[in-house]
Amino acid sequence: MGKFFNEILEHHKDFIAHQKIFFVATAPLTSSGHVNLSPKDNASFRILSNNRVAYMDIIGSGNETAAHLLENGRITFMFCAFDGPPNILRLYGKGYSILPDAGNDEWNTLSRYFDIHMATRQIIVGDIDMVQTSCGFSVPLYEYLGERDYAIKWAEKKGEQGLANYKQEKNRISLDGLPTPLY
Repeated sequence: MGKFFNEILEHHKDFIAHQKIFFVATAPLTSSGHVNLSPKDNASFRILSNNRVAYMDIIGSGNETAAHLLENGRITFMFCAFDGPPNILRLYGKGYSILPDAGNDEWNTLSRYFDIHMATRQIIVGDIDMVQTSCGFSVPLYEYLGERDYAIKWAEKKGEQGLANYKQEKNRISLDGLPTPLY
Protein backbone atom coordinates (compact mmCIF):
# COMPACT_ATOMS: atom_id res chain seq x y z
CA MET A 1 0.00 0.00 0.00
CA GLY A 2 2.87 2.39 0.66
CA LYS A 3 3.06 5.50 2.79
CA PHE A 4 0.90 8.59 2.28
CA PHE A 5 1.69 12.27 2.82
CA ASN A 6 -0.28 15.52 2.47
CA GLU A 7 2.56 17.35 0.74
CA ILE A 8 5.86 16.89 -1.07
CA LEU A 9 8.55 16.60 1.61
CA GLU A 10 12.24 17.46 1.21
CA HIS A 11 13.32 13.84 0.71
CA HIS A 12 10.59 13.47 -1.96
CA LYS A 13 12.00 16.55 -3.73
CA ASP A 14 15.48 15.04 -3.64
CA PHE A 15 14.19 11.78 -5.08
CA ILE A 16 12.29 13.58 -7.86
CA ALA A 17 15.34 15.69 -8.75
CA HIS A 18 17.45 12.54 -9.20
CA GLN A 19 15.08 10.91 -11.72
CA LYS A 20 15.53 11.32 -15.49
CA ILE A 21 11.95 10.46 -16.45
CA PHE A 22 8.47 10.76 -15.00
CA PHE A 23 5.06 9.59 -16.10
CA VAL A 24 1.80 11.55 -16.14
CA ALA A 25 -1.59 9.82 -16.14
CA THR A 26 -5.06 11.22 -16.78
CA ALA A 27 -8.41 9.76 -17.79
CA PRO A 28 -11.79 10.93 -19.03
CA LEU A 29 -14.86 10.56 -16.81
CA THR A 30 -16.53 7.97 -19.02
CA SER A 31 -15.64 4.34 -18.31
CA SER A 32 -15.41 3.68 -22.05
CA GLY A 33 -12.78 6.40 -22.47
CA HIS A 34 -9.07 5.78 -22.75
CA VAL A 35 -6.65 6.26 -19.86
CA ASN A 36 -3.61 8.23 -20.96
CA LEU A 37 -0.15 7.51 -19.58
CA SER A 38 2.77 9.50 -20.99
CA PRO A 39 6.50 9.42 -20.26
CA LYS A 40 8.13 12.84 -19.87
CA ASP A 41 11.65 14.18 -19.58
CA ASN A 42 12.24 15.09 -15.94
CA ALA A 43 14.24 18.15 -17.02
CA SER A 44 10.86 19.72 -17.85
CA PHE A 45 9.44 19.14 -14.31
CA ARG A 46 9.40 21.78 -11.59
CA ILE A 47 8.32 21.68 -7.95
CA LEU A 48 6.77 25.08 -7.30
CA SER A 49 5.80 24.48 -3.65
CA ASN A 50 5.05 21.56 -1.33
CA ASN A 51 1.66 21.15 -3.02
CA ARG A 52 2.15 22.52 -6.53
CA VAL A 53 4.17 21.22 -9.48
CA ALA A 54 4.37 22.03 -13.18
CA TYR A 55 5.95 20.71 -16.33
CA MET A 56 6.58 22.12 -19.76
CA ASP A 57 4.59 20.08 -22.25
CA ILE A 58 5.86 19.83 -25.80
CA ILE A 59 3.85 19.26 -28.96
CA GLY A 60 3.09 15.60 -29.57
CA SER A 61 0.87 13.37 -31.66
CA GLY A 62 -2.03 13.85 -29.24
CA ASN A 63 -3.12 16.14 -26.44
CA GLU A 64 -4.92 13.72 -24.13
CA THR A 65 -3.62 15.18 -20.88
CA ALA A 66 -4.97 18.65 -21.65
CA ALA A 67 -8.34 17.27 -22.80
CA HIS A 68 -8.77 15.18 -19.65
CA LEU A 69 -7.72 18.07 -17.41
CA LEU A 70 -10.19 20.36 -19.13
CA GLU A 71 -12.95 17.80 -18.55
CA ASN A 72 -12.23 16.73 -14.96
CA GLY A 73 -8.84 17.94 -13.72
CA ARG A 74 -7.61 14.58 -12.35
CA ILE A 75 -3.88 13.97 -12.74
CA THR A 76 -1.24 11.61 -11.33
CA PHE A 77 2.53 11.93 -11.67
CA MET A 78 4.76 8.90 -11.09
CA PHE A 79 8.52 8.74 -10.56
CA CYS A 80 10.39 5.40 -10.41
CA ALA A 81 13.93 4.70 -9.29
CA PHE A 82 15.67 3.04 -12.23
CA ASP A 83 19.01 3.18 -10.42
CA GLY A 84 19.98 3.20 -6.75
CA PRO A 85 17.59 2.04 -4.02
CA PRO A 86 14.14 0.99 -5.25
CA ASN A 87 11.32 3.48 -4.81
CA ILE A 88 8.15 4.71 -6.51
CA LEU A 89 6.64 8.10 -5.76
CA ARG A 90 3.22 9.23 -6.95
CA LEU A 91 1.74 12.73 -6.80
CA TYR A 92 -2.08 12.87 -6.95
CA GLY A 93 -4.05 16.00 -7.58
CA LYS A 94 -5.95 18.31 -9.86
CA GLY A 95 -4.36 19.99 -12.83
CA TYR A 96 -4.87 22.41 -15.64
CA SER A 97 -3.13 23.76 -18.75
CA ILE A 98 -1.66 27.19 -19.24
CA LEU A 99 -1.31 28.15 -22.88
CA PRO A 100 1.51 30.33 -24.22
CA ASP A 101 0.12 33.85 -24.09
CA ALA A 102 2.23 36.87 -23.26
CA GLY A 103 -0.89 38.57 -21.88
CA ASN A 104 -1.51 35.80 -19.32
CA ASP A 105 0.04 36.62 -15.93
CA GLU A 106 0.27 32.95 -14.92
CA TRP A 107 2.04 32.05 -18.19
CA ASN A 108 4.43 34.97 -17.72
CA THR A 109 5.22 33.86 -14.15
CA LEU A 110 5.58 30.12 -14.75
CA SER A 111 7.30 30.22 -18.15
CA ARG A 112 10.34 31.75 -16.42
CA TYR A 113 10.98 28.36 -14.79
CA PHE A 114 11.45 26.66 -18.17
CA ASP A 115 13.53 26.86 -21.31
CA ILE A 116 10.61 27.67 -23.64
CA HIS A 117 11.22 26.72 -27.28
CA MET A 118 9.26 26.21 -30.51
CA ALA A 119 8.08 22.76 -29.44
CA THR A 120 6.51 24.08 -26.21
CA ARG A 121 2.75 23.49 -26.35
CA GLN A 122 1.67 24.46 -22.84
CA ILE A 123 2.57 24.27 -19.17
CA ILE A 124 0.68 21.69 -17.14
CA VAL A 125 0.17 22.64 -13.48
CA GLY A 126 -0.71 20.12 -10.78
CA ASP A 127 -2.11 21.04 -7.38
CA ILE A 128 -1.11 18.06 -5.26
CA ASP A 129 -3.34 16.80 -2.45
CA MET A 130 -1.73 13.41 -1.82
CA VAL A 131 1.78 11.95 -2.13
CA GLN A 132 2.39 8.21 -2.02
CA THR A 133 5.62 6.24 -1.83
CA SER A 134 5.90 2.50 -2.38
CA CYS A 135 8.69 -0.05 -2.51
CA GLY A 136 9.47 -0.27 -6.23
CA PHE A 137 11.11 -3.66 -5.68
CA SER A 138 10.06 -4.99 -9.09
CA VAL A 139 11.16 -1.93 -11.11
CA PRO A 140 14.17 -3.01 -13.19
CA LEU A 141 17.50 -1.22 -13.18
CA TYR A 142 18.26 0.89 -16.26
CA GLU A 143 21.26 2.89 -17.32
CA TYR A 144 20.64 6.50 -18.37
CA LEU A 145 22.36 7.25 -21.67
CA GLY A 146 21.26 10.81 -22.39
CA GLU A 147 18.55 13.07 -23.72
CA ARG A 148 16.95 12.99 -27.16
CA ASP A 149 16.64 16.17 -29.20
CA TYR A 150 14.19 14.88 -31.82
CA ALA A 151 11.21 16.99 -30.70
CA ILE A 152 13.12 20.26 -30.82
CA LYS A 153 14.62 19.49 -34.24
CA TRP A 154 11.22 18.35 -35.53
CA ALA A 155 9.60 21.59 -34.34
CA GLU A 156 12.33 23.75 -35.88
CA LYS A 157 11.93 21.92 -39.20
CA LYS A 158 8.12 22.40 -39.13
CA GLY A 159 8.38 26.11 -38.38
CA GLU A 160 5.72 28.25 -36.70
CA GLN A 161 3.02 27.82 -39.34
CA GLY A 162 3.71 24.10 -39.69
CA LEU A 163 3.38 23.66 -35.92
CA ALA A 164 0.15 25.66 -35.86
CA ASN A 165 -1.25 23.43 -38.61
CA TYR A 166 -0.07 20.27 -36.82
CA LYS A 167 -1.69 21.30 -33.53
CA GLN A 168 -4.92 22.11 -35.35
CA GLU A 169 -4.91 18.68 -37.00
CA LYS A 170 -3.57 16.47 -34.20
CA ASN A 171 -4.04 18.30 -30.87
CA ARG A 172 -7.54 19.78 -31.01
CA ILE A 173 -9.59 16.69 -30.02
CA SER A 174 -8.72 13.72 -27.78
CA LEU A 175 -8.99 10.05 -28.75
CA ASP A 176 -12.43 10.03 -27.13
CA GLY A 177 -13.62 13.20 -28.85
CA LEU A 178 -12.99 15.59 -25.95
CA PRO A 179 -11.92 19.15 -26.80
CA THR A 180 -8.55 20.47 -25.70
CA PRO A 181 -7.90 23.96 -24.39
CA LEU A 182 -5.71 24.79 -27.39
CA TYR A 183 -8.46 25.94 -29.70
